[in-house]
Amino acid sequence: MTDLTAPASDAGSTQASPLPVKPAIAVALAALADRLFYGQQIGISAVVFALALALGSLTANFATLNRSRIRLAGVLVLAGLVPAIEEFNAASLAFMILALGVGLLLTTNLQRYKLSEQAGALCDLFLVGPFRFFRDAIGLFNLPALKTGLTIWFVPVALGGIFVLLLVSANPLLEKWIRLMNPGDAASYLSLGRILFWAVALSTIWPFIHVWWRSRMAVSSALVEAAVLDQAPRSDRMEFFGVATILRSLVLFNLLFAVQTILDAIYLWGNVALPADISYASYAHRGAYPLIVTALLAAGFVLAAMRPGGPAEQSKVIRPLVYLWVAQNVLLVMSSILRLDLYVQIYLLTWWRVAAFIWMALVAVGLVLIVARIVLNHSNDWLIRANLITLTATLYICSLVNFAAIIADYNVSHSREAGGKGVWIDMNYLLSLGPQALPAIDRAIALRGFDPALVSRRSCLVEQQAKEAASWRSWGFRSWRLQRALEAQPKNSTTG
Repeated sequence: MTDLTAPASDAGSTQASPLPVKPAIAVALAALADRLFYGQQIGISAVVFALALALGSLTANFATLNRSRIRLAGVLVLAGLVPAIEEFNAASLAFMILALGVGLLLTTNLQRYKLSEQAGALCDLFLVGPFRFFRDAIGLFNLPALKTGLTIWFVPVALGGIFVLLLVSANPLLEKWIRLMNPGDAASYLSLGRILFWAVALSTIWPFIHVWWRSRMAVSSALVEAAVLDQAPRSDRMEFFGVATILRSLVLFNLLFAVQTILDAIYLWGNVALPADISYASYAHRGAYPLIVTALLAAGFVLAAMRPGGPAEQSKVIRPLVYLWVAQNVLLVMSSILRLDLYVQIYLLTWWRVAAFIWMALVAVGLVLIVARIVLNHSNDWLIRANLITLTATLYICSLVNFAAIIADYNVSHSREAGGKGVWIDMNYLLSLGPQALPAIDRAIALRGFDPALVSRRSCLVEQQAKEAASWRSWGFRSWRLQRALEAQPKNSTTG
C-alpha cells in the first residue's frame, strides 16, 4: 500500500501530516483550479493558483521543511510570479513553473548539490511526478492485481492519448478521419472534458503536496540493482518506468508516430494532392508547432525511460525501439521545418518564424545527442554539457547574424509585388524592423511606386541611423556598413 505519510525529503523526519490531509488539500486545489481555469481566460488567475499551490505545499509538508530556506524560496517564487503579473504568456508561465519547482527543491531536498542532480530532480518532479498521483491513488485500495495492470498500462495509454491529441491537432487529415467516425453525442453528457481537466489538475498538484525525491543513495544503488530488477517477477516491478511499461509504450508510440510519418511522406515530401477541402497551407501551418511539442515530450520520455543504470537501458528489445522512435521524431522535426518553410514561402518571414526555425533545429540536435548518450553509454552530465555547448554556439552565431536585414530582404524578394509566391508586402512590419531594413525598404518603395507617407517614415529611420552612426559611443560594425551603403545611394533614388 502506498504510504502517504512518507517524509517529503530524503533526510526529512518521519513525522508527516495524517493520511486524509494531503488528499484533501489536493482536491481543494483542484477545485480551485476548476473555478479559475476551466472554460475561462487565464491571466492573474494563474498567479492566484500558484500562490495557493505554494501555500498548500507548505501546509502539507510543514513537518519536513527546511525552515532556514523558506524565506529564500519565498523570494524566488514571488520573483517568478512577477512576469505573470505583468502579462500571462508562455514565457511567464515557464518562469512560474520553474520558480515553484526550485522553491520546492530548496525547502524539501538537501542532498542534491550538483547542478546536474538539481536539474534531474526538477525533471523528475515535472515529468514523472504527475504519474505518481495515479500510482498512489491505486495504492490506497491495496489491490495488487489492479495496481500492477494499471501501472504497466497507464503510461502507454496516458502518453499515447496525449500524442494522439497533438498529432490530430497537427494534421487536418487525421482530424477529418476522426470526425468521419461520428462517435455521436452520448459522451457529451458525461462532461468528459471536465473529468480530464480534474485528472490533469490532480496529477499536476499531487507532486507538490506529496513530495518525494529520489535519494542519492537510491540513484547510486540503481546501478547495482538494475540486474536484479531485470530478473524480478513481473509483480515486483511496480515502477511506472519499468521494463514492461517502457516496452508497451514504445511499441504503441512507434505505431502512432508511423501514421504521421507515412502521411508526411505521402503529402508533404511526396507532394501528393490533398483532399479538396484541405488546403496545402493549412496542412503545412497547423503541424509546425504541435509536432515540436510532440518531439519534446518524446525526448522527455526517452530520458526518463533510458536513465543511466535503469532496467531498460541494456534491454536488447527496448534499445532498437528507442532508436526507431527517436528516428521518427527526428523525421517529425524535419517535417515541421519543411511545413514552416512552405508556410513562410506564402506568408513570408517574421522574427518568431526565424526563432521557430532555430528552435526546431536545436530540438533535432538534442534528439540526436540523446541517441549518442545511449549508444556511447555516457552520463546525463555529458548530455547536459553537450546541449549547453550546442545552445551557446547557436546563440553566438545568432549574435553575428543580421536577422532584421535577412527578414526584410526575404519578404521583399518573395512578395507578390516582386513576382514571388508570397503575399503583398506588409510595409508596417517592414518599417518596424528598424534601420537595418532600409535597403529592403528602398526596394519595396521602388516596387510599390512613390508614396509620400512611406518616404516620410523611411526618412525617420534614416535619421535614426544617422544619429546612431554620428556618435562613437553607439558605433557598431553592422551600423557602419549600413551607413556606408546608404551614403553610396543616389540622392534621388527614394524621393521620387
